[in-house]
Amino acid sequence: MLQDLLAALALVLVLEGLLPFASPGALRRAMLQMAQLDDRGLRVAGLVSMLLGLALLYLVRH
Repeated sequence: MLQDLLAALALVLVLEGLLPFASPGALRRAMLQMAQLDDRGLRVAGLVSMLLGLALLYLVRH
């Protein structure tokens, strides 16, 4: 189980590194837009991201 957790963490780091590597300007624009969101908007975006991740994990594992 620890091995799976570390593999998942490694994949998160790889995926999060893709956008700054491929298009740093797009990342800057996206971060500027996120900085302008209120707390509720950021929370909703985080919730949607988590739910999509859980759904994808469920589909992959079952």
